[in-house]
Amino acid sequence: MQLSLLSTLWLLLTLVLAKQHHDFYQVLGVDKDATDKQIRSAYKQLSLKYHPDKNPGDEQAHDKFIEIGEAYEVLSNAEKRKNYDQYGDPEGNPHGGQQFDFGDMFGQFFGGGGGRQRQRGVRRGENVQVNLNVGLSDFYNGKITEFEVRMMNDCPTCEGTGSKDKEKHTCDRCKGSGIITVQHQLGPGMVQQVRMQCDQCGGVGKVITHPCDKCKGHGVMEGPRHYDIYIKPGQPRDSNHILEGEGHRNPNWVPGDLIINIREDFSKSWGYRRVQNNLYRTEPITLKEAMNGGWERKIKFLDAEDDTLVLKRAKGQIIVDGEVEIIKGKGMPVLVEHDEVEQFGDLFIQYKVIIPGDHNRTEKDEL
Repeated sequence: MQLSLLSTLWLLLTLVLAKQHHDFYQVLGVDKDATDKQIRSAYKQLSLKYHPDKNPGDEQAHDKFIEIGEAYEVLSNAEKRKNYDQYGDPEGNPHGGQQFDFGDMFGQFFGGGGGRQRQRGVRRGENVQVNLNVGLSDFYNGKITEFEVRMMNDCPTCEGTGSKDKEKHTCDRCKGSGIITVQHQLGPGMVQQVRMQCDQCGGVGKVITHPCDKCKGHGVMEGPRHYDIYIKPGQPRDSNHILEGEGHRNPNWVPGDLIINIREDFSKSWGYRRVQNNLYRTEPITLKEAMNGGWERKIKFLDAEDDTLVLKRAKGQIIVDGEVEIIKGKGMPVLVEHDEVEQFGDLFIQYKVIIPGDHNRTEKDEL
C-alpha cells in the first residue's frame, strides 16, 4: 500500500511538473527562429480559434486561450524572449522560473485544500490599429487633426456593467471566490480534490442576474469615438500615434491601445513628392521658355505662411530638358525633438520641356 501510494504521488508530481512547464513556441506552433511577424500571425489565428466568446462553457478552450496569451506576451517582447531562450524563464531566472508548492500538491491529494489560491490577473485586450490619411501640407505645417473611429464602447444604459440594475451579484456556485473544488476518486479510500475556475461565472465571482436590454448583458456596444491628434511638422509618413488604453472596451479585460497609423493622402500632394526630408517636383515648360528664357512663374507651395513659390529665368538663359534646379531650404521640415532651430531639406525641381506636336522626330532631336 505504501509503495502504491508513493507511486501515485510520483505520477501526480510528474504530471503537475509537465503541465507547469510550457514550451511557448509549441503553444503558438512556431519554430524557435520564428520572426515577429510569424509569431503575431500565429497568435492572432489561435486567439480567434480559442476565444471564450466562440467557445462558451469550454474550460479547456478557456485555459488554452490564457496559455496562448501568456506565450505571446513573452515571445513578442524581445528582452523576455531572449531570457526565455537562454534561461527558460522570461524574467531571467537561471532555474527556469519553476516554482512548485509541494505542500499544495500533497494538501490537494489528501483532500486538505489548504494550498494557496492562484488567481489569474485580468487579461489585457488586443491593440487596435486604424489608418488616418492626411495631405502633404499637413505633414509640412503640422496640424491638429480630428477624426472618428467606430469602436466597442461601454453601454450607456448600464454603464458597462451589462446589468439592468447596474450591479453584478455574487455567484452562488463558487460563493464569489471564482474557484470551485472538484473531487476525483483515485482508488478505494483515495480522493483527490482539485481546485479549478468556476464554470458558472468564468472565475470572476460575479454574475449578472438581470441582463441589460440595450446591450443584452454584454456591457458594450459598437459606436463612434471622437479624437484629435497633433501631427508635428516634418512627421514621417506611416508613423504611429499611440493612444494608450483606448482599445475596445469589454468588462472582462483591460482595454489595449488604439494605434493611429498616419498615412499620406497622395491625392493632396499638389504635385510635390516627398523623399525623407527633401521635396521633388516635375515642372513643365514650353520650348520657347526653354530656349529664350525671360519668364517668371508663380506656383502654389506647401508652406501655410509663404504659400507661393517663384520660378524664373533671365532673358537668354537656356534650360535643357531634364535639368534639375535645387532650391535650398525649401524641402520638408526636419523633425528634431527639443531643437528650437528650424531645419529644412531641399526642393528639387526637374524641368520637362514640352515640344509642340507638329515637329517631326528629327526636328525634335535637333531641338
